[in-house]
Amino acid sequence: MTSSIAEIRAKVTELLPGIRRDLEDLVRIESVSADPARLGEVERSAAKTAELFAAEGFEVEIVRAHDGAPPAVIGERKGPEGAPVVLLYAHHDVQPENDHADWDTPPFEPTERGERLYGRGAADDKAGIAGHVGAVRVLAGLAEDDELPVTLRLFIEGEEEVGSETLPALLRTYQDRLAADVIVIADSGNWDIGVPALTTSLRGLVRMDVEVRTLTHAVHSGMWGGLVPDALMTLSRVISTLHDDEGNVAVAGLHSGPAADVDYPEERLRAESGAAPGIEWIGSGSTVERLWTKPSLSITGLDAPKVAGASNTLVPSASCRISMRIAPGDTTGNAVARLQEHLEKHVPWGATLTTTVVDTGEATQIEASGPAYDAARAAFTAAWDGTAPIDMGVGGSIPFIAEFLEAFPQASVLVTGVEDPDTRAHGANEGLHLAEFERVVAAEALMLAELGRL
Repeated sequence: MTSSIAEIRAKVTELLPGIRRDLEDLVRIESVSADPARLGEVERSAAKTAELFAAEGFEVEIVRAHDGAPPAVIGERKGPEGAPVVLLYAHHDVQPENDHADWDTPPFEPTERGERLYGRGAADDKAGIAGHVGAVRVLAGLAEDDELPVTLRLFIEGEEEVGSETLPALLRTYQDRLAADVIVIADSGNWDIGVPALTTSLRGLVRMDVEVRTLTHAVHSGMWGGLVPDALMTLSRVISTLHDDEGNVAVAGLHSGPAADVDYPEERLRAESGAAPGIEWIGSGSTVERLWTKPSLSITGLDAPKVAGASNTLVPSASCRISMRIAPGDTTGNAVARLQEHLEKHVPWGATLTTTVVDTGEATQIEASGPAYDAARAAFTAAWDGTAPIDMGVGGSIPFIAEFLEAFPQASVLVTGVEDPDTRAHGANEGLHLAEFERVVAAEALMLAELGRL
């Protein structure tokens, strides 16, 4: 296959209405994997995903790690003898939509407004599925014999939004059917509208619940205040030790590293972060170092009596949830140990400290060099009219990428996606930039063609 970018773009334009209809059909399925009441919808989205790829000539199967586990779709469409094997990844489950009142349009009714298609999963990650389907459809439509330039394998999971708990078991069970030379993971984003990216690093995650106890039961604040420390004041003292005066994480022994030389303009940073007027940034180092390659620590939950109705009572225990992102090059084992050491060292006044690890996910660092990455960069540059992709870090975590790297250490892992800085994945009014999606489909089709020429 020797299709040019012009031919691929023309075919994408021709096929895009159908690709978009398929995406909209997926968005209408409420595949919220975190909601037990909608597990039937997760099953329905797996069936629809399997149907879409079967229509493109894949031999597909819906699999699960055990009875009752979320459904994944695996499959294969063979290419020429000896051609590279490429595994396409995405996920068909979505985040809860939460309060419908926060949405400008119904979350599960795909709606076009301006340059975007809005709906839960319109970007994360049903557009990843539609992008894969579209690229296959484009290449098959350009081939005289309907033959693809590579052998394609498929893994579309149904539990990414709840932690991919059974993913390691699935990778072990179906390793022979998923093994590939190149893995294309469509669950990330681009640097900006009109600027593509390959994601080459992601921070890891440690979530830990922390409880301090100072009393066996609540007591009167007037009778005992001034002698007995209350738990909320004690916990606040512990929390205050987690950062230094500049706002850097003060937990000793965590890894930090350099980041790519990428400029993040202040105006764009403030707009995209939702920072309140006058807020100052915390930490030291470049903006992207602080976002991508240094640890961060946030308090994402706090158990405390409400101000309304508060009584004159010393609170006996208080809890918070710590969300710590760890830099590429660190491990969750080290991070958990260092955080526990810090908390134990800094809990004041003899209070009892209890820590519980909620969950963890390893950081990822990809050595993005070699023929597969060269092919991807060439394809992206062509699809974006000469704008080369940047190597982008991600401050968030996608722990399953580390699972793929471990399961298939010889494969080149390309982390791409359809999101942009205003996608609002996981939030209200999640939206897909339609022009960028068209470029994504063209780029993936061209990349698969380039890989076939290797």
